[in-house]
Amino acid sequence: MRAIDLRSDTVTRPTPAMRAAMAEAELGDDVFGEDPTVNALEAEVAARLGKEAAVFVPSGTMANQIAIRLHTRHGDVVLAGQWAHVLRYEGGAAAALAGVQIATLASGGLFDAADVRAAIVPATNVHWAPTTLLTAENTHNTSGGRVFPLERLEAATGAARAAGLATHLDGARLFNAEVATRVPAARWAASFDTVATCFSKGLGAPVGSALCGSRDAIERARRLRKQLGGGMRQAGVVAAAARHALAHHVARLADDHANALRLAEGLQKLGVPVDPWPETNMVMFRVADTMGFLRAANERGVLVLPVDPGRFRAVTHLDVSAEDVDEALVRIGALLDADPGLRPRA
Repeated sequence: MRAIDLRSDTVTRPTPAMRAAMAEAELGDDVFGEDPTVNALEAEVAARLGKEAAVFVPSGTMANQIAIRLHTRHGDVVLAGQWAHVLRYEGGAAAALAGVQIATLASGGLFDAADVRAAIVPATNVHWAPTTLLTAENTHNTSGGRVFPLERLEAATGAARAAGLATHLDGARLFNAEVATRVPAARWAASFDTVATCFSKGLGAPVGSALCGSRDAIERARRLRKQLGGGMRQAGVVAAAARHALAHHVARLADDHANALRLAEGLQKLGVPVDPWPETNMVMFRVADTMGFLRAANERGVLVLPVDPGRFRAVTHLDVSAEDVDEALVRIGALLDADPGLRPRA
């Protein structure tokens, strides 16, 4: 039985065309700034996001953590949405590497200007840690791939800037937001000092992210990348995959979004509640027995991940077709028929 892997959009394999681009990539030493493929990628993604410069790094976590170090000092406070990736899924790196505290804005991940103003602690007393950075995540992973509404986002960053804070956008899946709303990525990034985006999630490259910002910020970021062990040599091999993804895999994200809706509709028909309704490529659904459902789904070759007790995430991506979604629903229907107790009670 072939597995249908809905755990994440990071599980994709390079397409034949992407592999060909990797094999044919022109290479040099990127730490010396001599890899032409990396240099081309950095120029392309910076332009795409409306920033002066970019630096290619191995992962989204590294991109976010470099940004936090750029904008803060040890002992500072960083504001982030509830369940933010920088806090929940980066191994405590903000505390370990940047020496900062993260204060969450308790609003389900998507906050507004009033939330920001209320959370800022003025550094007018030696007892209080200064608040120096606002981070936002778009799309927001843990709340179900939701798109951060543009006007709300711009108002929040405006409030941060008015208070003297720097701003950073974790745009790991920013191109999902672009495709879902038809608002260009550069518009989403415009109110931020730095923005990170990932090539190995929805875009289907095997590895790599970029951090974009001003030329000065990115020059400082290169030193931090080196400190964190992210200096790569003939990195054009993987940068070529990222360039191919940027050129060929953005528009097709609409297919992933359509497949997520297809999955959500099918789950609802099976009596499995979906909440929130998917806006991009993630489907959040509830079951009565977390481990029971996980075991039964794995046995039937449907791979999904629990994100909280009784709550699962399924992610559609480059390697999941509409036919795969239909087959996954057939298998989930069979496991629910075999054990009706897995369905949540109304």
